Amino acid sequence: MASRDGIDRPLDAGEIADRIAIHDLLVRYCRAIDTLDWTLLDRVFTPDATIDYTSSGGIAGAYPAVRAWLQQVLPGFPMRQHLIANEEVSIDGDRATSRAYLFNPMARADADGGSKLFFVGGAYVDELVRTPQGWRIRRRVEQQSWVDVRP
Repeated sequence: MASRDGIDRPLDAGEIADRIAIHDLLVRYCRAIDTLDWTLLDRVFTPDATIDYTSSGGIAGAYPAVRAWLQQVLPGFPMRQHLIANEEVSIDGDRATSRAYLFNPMARADADGGSKLFFVGGAYVDELVRTPQGWRIRRRVEQQSWVDVRP
């Protein structure tokens, strides 16, 4: 049973397929970011998407500008692992919203030649649309809840 509109009811096959496709899309984002696969990232967002990473010290803007920024910034983190969990998805025809917890351990090189490990927790809040190529994120806001830095 799931509740999209406040009423618990069984999901039909189409809703189940949409939820699996949206889950796969969120996982695709994590893989694209962690492997620096920018072509794969293009299969996550619509070309006109807006993305807001400001809660974690990043930028906000149109997908092409944010993609270029990610290409510059992420190689500076030799260890990246983005994980998602506790996905809440609401589907309304060809539009959907989702909120998924994020856990993101990363490492950044330090001045001594070692690395500084840090952990980030929060949520991705997304607006999605169904396109001819499948579900894509049209708007993403990262809501960082906490960060823990380790030497």
